[in-house]
Amino acid sequence: MKYFEVKFSIKCPDEGLLQDARDVLAAIAGDAGFETFEETDKGLNGYVQQTLFDQVVLDEQLADFPFDDVTITYEVTEADDQDWNAEWEAEGFEPIVVGDNEIVVHDGRHLPEKPGNINIEIDAKLAFGTGNHETTRLMLTALSTLHLPSSTLLDCGTGTGILAIAALKLGAQKAVGYDIDEWSTDNARHNAVINQVDNRFTPLLGDASVLDTVEGTFDLVMANINRNILLNDMPQWVTKMHKDSTLLLSGFYEADAPLLISKAQELGMTMESQRSDNEWCCLHFTLH
Repeated sequence: MKYFEVKFSIKCPDEGLLQDARDVLAAIAGDAGFETFEETDKGLNGYVQQTLFDQVVLDEQLADFPFDDVTITYEVTEADDQDWNAEWEAEGFEPIVVGDNEIVVHDGRHLPEKPGNINIEIDAKLAFGTGNHETTRLMLTALSTLHLPSSTLLDCGTGTGILAIAALKLGAQKAVGYDIDEWSTDNARHNAVINQVDNRFTPLLGDASVLDTVEGTFDLVMANINRNILLNDMPQWVTKMHKDSTLLLSGFYEADAPLLISKAQELGMTMESQRSDNEWCCLHFTLH
């Protein structure tokens, strides 16, 4: 899968505004297809699959950027699949604890001082989902509150497979995950093997249309993707849910929650809870 690396330069009147501008830029760039970002001194680098990059949408979003005194320019280059994530892979990440030591995520090189009730090892290779991002932590927290034994689950935009793996370790019976990125499905499969749940996890390559090949319904459907994909694909996810199925959503800011709540309600769902972390949001629904 070929990627573009887009180097965003952010000019703003004070340093304190720079981080806010980065956060908003990352949120709106998701609507143009971006999956991953890394901070730079001057702004932000974003990575987007070449076939999914919508430059028209990006330019429209930047033209309507909410900070009047911020100027953003960008440069697009082709990313090297083998090099653009190499520094992160070499450094790894420090263990991440979710809840009262309920779930601990680590990379196998940086082991936690105290094992969690659920321990997950993630070897991330060009895929989103280590637990570092607020939305992943929000989803893990929500999963830890659910009764999952014997349940079946669908992980939409599985990334590293972290959410499906967590659910399986929390007692779920089986999981199906899909992602449009072949790096992600391969990485999710690899991480399932590391965590010894590969016999209960099936990763599929494709977008939501791949669900046409999947039989049956799921007790839990979860998605940590950008707002526009959530809104677009939710009707298809509902076809794979039954009465009382749970839907967990994240990948968006609190300001976008009303749009997603309204869409879910149109599809026959009731909101059970809303969680937030640094303005990022997670919603929990039940289908009735």
